[in-house]
Amino acid sequence: MDEYKVKIAVDYLGDLHCKVTHGLSGNSFMTDAPVDNKGKGEFISPTDLAGASIGSCVATIMGQLADTHNIDIKGMKIIVEKQMVNQPFRRIGKLLLDITFPNKLDEHQFKILSNVVKTCPVTRSLSSEVELEYFFHMPN
Repeated sequence: MDEYKVKIAVDYLGDLHCKVTHGLSGNSFMTDAPVDNKGKGEFISPTDLAGASIGSCVATIMGQLADTHNIDIKGMKIIVEKQMVNQPFRRIGKLLLDITFPNKLDEHQFKILSNVVKTCPVTRSLSSEVELEYFFHMPN
């Protein structure tokens, strides 16, 4: 099996803030604890990143398939809603993805793109305890 490895550096800066740096590109961003768990909401939280990761993964794979099938999805929007649960322990309970296509898709195009949500490596990496719901919209 081929392995693809990427290093990500996390520096704890205090005050519940971390600096996350992507080893390959050198790009970095800050995180903060969630507001409902002692954070100040000054930066994205680690659990918010899980939602962002799924949204961007789905969009990227849809983009790859759209390119292959000559489907224009530039301008597509995905809004991810993360819902936390506290029992039996604190974790992400549900992620809802609201996906809006910029153009009307025919039935075949929609089937190709909507099936992506089942093949996203991020969704496949989550515990089966995390509920995933998808909602699709497009112009008439």
